[in-house]
Amino acid sequence: MLKSFFSAFLMYSRIPMPNVEWKEENRRYSLGFFPLVGAVIGTILLIWRYLCTELETGQFIFGAGAVSIPILVTGGIHLDGFCDVTDARSSYADREKRLAIMSDPHIGSFAVIRLCLYLIIQTALFSAVDSMKLSGLIACGYVVSRGLSGISAIIFRSAKNEGTLQSFVHPSQKKITIAMLCFLILLCGSAMIIMQPVEGVSALVITLIVLAYHRYTSYRDFGGITGDLCGWFLQVCELSMLAAIVFSERILHIW
Repeated sequence: MLKSFFSAFLMYSRIPMPNVEWKEENRRYSLGFFPLVGAVIGTILLIWRYLCTELETGQFIFGAGAVSIPILVTGGIHLDGFCDVTDARSSYADREKRLAIMSDPHIGSFAVIRLCLYLIIQTALFSAVDSMKLSGLIACGYVVSRGLSGISAIIFRSAKNEGTLQSFVHPSQKKITIAMLCFLILLCGSAMIIMQPVEGVSALVITLIVLAYHRYTSYRDFGGITGDLCGWFLQVCELSMLAAIVFSERILHIW
């Protein structure tokens, strides 16, 4: 279990961890610990919100910092997947060509454009988050999005029989790993609803919609999922949750 924990953080974050040997038995439960990377991101976000409030830095500085935190913690691994999927889909090529484009380490113009738009929208939405309660919802969302991404990696059909994602999926103890992921999703999802019922439910509903869309488009365009597609899902899910929280809170405020 401990080696699986270290393997998860070594793969999905830039947080220093003891090195463990790269073998299957050390990755049996790694996906189950994947959401804990989100817990670290959420904790740092709450600290950042507190500091910005105390120092009266203004909302734009908070927004810029909030966008940077996940990238600094993860090294941008999921944004890389977002860019690869964007380039593949923008090619309008056949399935095999799309899979080949996702494996190409270079970034295309379509990915650059979408990435810029993504970060601009995310910064704007974060700039509207002005309370610890809303920040707490978003912090829990980082755990939920990674939990769903882990579940999709295990139960959805794979587009390839090899790759980084499969190096975690194949050796995993699937029943135990899914139980770990479901527990963390239920824990943080319940916390979101308790903290802010309307905003929490709105965010959770949008995650299920994005998850269904992720499955449908992955099967349609690629014949299954890959690590890059799971990264794309995570980024779109987190942006959608952020938008749902911000706009539902604003609607309630107006009413």
